[in-house]
Amino acid sequence: MVERVNLGNTGIEISPLGIGTWAWGDRVMWGSGKSGHYTQADIRAAFDAAISAGINFFDTAEVYGLGKSERMLGAFARQSHAPIVVASKFFPFPWRLTKRAFHRALRHSLLRLGIERMDLYQIHFPYPPVRIETWMDAMADAVEAGLIRAVGVSNYNAEQLGRAYNALGERGIKLASNQVFYSLLHRTPEHDGVRQMCRDLGVTMIAYSPLEKGILTGKYTPASPPSGIRGRMYRPWYLARVQPLLATMREIGAAHGGKTLPQIALNWVICKGAVPIPGAKNARQAISNLGSLGWRLTEAEISRLDEASEGLTELRYRGKPKASQ
Repeated sequence: MVERVNLGNTGIEISPLGIGTWAWGDRVMWGSGKSGHYTQADIRAAFDAAISAGINFFDTAEVYGLGKSERMLGAFARQSHAPIVVASKFFPFPWRLTKRAFHRALRHSLLRLGIERMDLYQIHFPYPPVRIETWMDAMADAVEAGLIRAVGVSNYNAEQLGRAYNALGERGIKLASNQVFYSLLHRTPEHDGVRQMCRDLGVTMIAYSPLEKGILTGKYTPASPPSGIRGRMYRPWYLARVQPLLATMREIGAAHGGKTLPQIALNWVICKGAVPIPGAKNARQAISNLGSLGWRLTEAEISRLDEASEGLTELRYRGKPKASQ
């Protein structure tokens, strides 16, 4: 049985690795429903494999597949009768300006999921014009109404995280989590104060895209980059710069009895104190992800991976170096 970890200070226990469902129903980034791509049966197989292994934490959002992700997750959970912890997100579109809009969105998500109460509800982004404190007040109202068990945020920097935590505290509620982009290729939370503040406040850091949309699986190379939007995000010149890190990951994986690149990448996130939520579009991917549990990298191996990935975050956003560099 997979161990459980606490979700913030809420008393809710989740698996140390969850399943992200961004790809469930999404056509733009992931190609769901397109000819030759994965099917709903593939996704159901991924869900079943995760459940069978003891994973109980699933993260979705109202905007994933324009509601399809929530519907699929809800249907799978009902059919399996699995006691899962469901997390979803409210997207603060600029035309959503009131608490009433917030509660309407929450109730629509609950209907799509087919549940009466959300285990974890998160603000997807700290976008203006509505203040963070207003959304936290709406969250507190929903907790008191019995519609939410725990409150989370997503993509909040340290200052925004502190404001959310304090606003909820005024209502006697603990902030449970901050979901951020965190991987070996995106280590910003280590440097901008977010990871440290999460630790100081007892807030769980949930890591989305821990496999960098497949880049850390080793599937893609400079000669064979991903297609579509991902191909524009990860150009061949950047993939070339990532190869030394992948080589280090292979060496470390071999030392652990043949652990794969995704398993090394996910275990690194876990060792850093975060809960990774990699996507899984089929049973094979789900089972591969599960191989990151039940063991830990050594401190020396973590240091090697830190060193091998140093500068890759900044390089990605700075752009292709000039030839003289």
